[in-house]
Amino acid sequence: MKAIRSRDNPQVKGLIKLAGSSRERRRTGTTLLEGEHLVRAYRDSGGVAETILASESAFARPEIRTFVETSPAHARLVFADAILERISQLASAAGVAAVVRTPQPGLVPQTLSSCLLLESIQDPGNLGSILRTAVAAGIRHVFLTGGSVFAWSPKVIRSGMGAHFSLSIFEEVDVSDLARAFRGAIVAMEPRAAASLYDLDLRGPVAWAFGNEGAGLSESIGRLATHRARIPMPGAAESLNVAAAAAICLFEQLRQQAASNTPAARV
Repeated sequence: MKAIRSRDNPQVKGLIKLAGSSRERRRTGTTLLEGEHLVRAYRDSGGVAETILASESAFARPEIRTFVETSPAHARLVFADAILERISQLASAAGVAAVVRTPQPGLVPQTLSSCLLLESIQDPGNLGSILRTAVAAGIRHVFLTGGSVFAWSPKVIRSGMGAHFSLSIFEEVDVSDLARAFRGAIVAMEPRAAASLYDLDLRGPVAWAFGNEGAGLSESIGRLATHRARIPMPGAAESLNVAAAAAICLFEQLRQQAASNTPAARV
């Protein structure tokens, strides 16, 4: 096991750049996972890390040493604690991290079930929360337009809590082409839409369209929708956080689907 203790080591400089730069992550096609939970989720999805990193103090713990030594990886490195802290984007370094290839989603399926169409979502926490909700609701495909935060940035990955590895995430997507090919309802969520979410029939496939945190959905995407809907809000708030709105919509769809599959009670 190679140990690194010098701040001037080229690998240290490269890891600091990877951790702090979206441009570097896009250029190299790699990203950094921090913490045992995320590294384990990646491993359990069948991924093989480029490099697994551990701090000397973490590696001294038998359970971490076993985890590092048994997780599939092309290389394993142990760093002085202060060095890993310099690499880490966390306030308190997690002690375990991994450099991984950014998974590629492959081709868009010819037949899509329910999915998410996200336009210019810019907050990493929002996107990560949406991805986590998507996995919980059984959604498999997420499409992001240009102008969205990079889905594989460390902040989005941390917010997603491992959800990334259960999804096919497509970035820089032309949503108009996708919408025209979708065989189901396309629901654009807009705070001032006339129809209520709860008036829609959501038992079939739905492509849910959510817009930018400030500007909402563009009119060009709104015109592609078969339905425009709002979440009724009796309180004084003007709108909901986009991640909260996505959770409400996806689980209302699940509720309707479950109700339609439940035999009617006999009276």
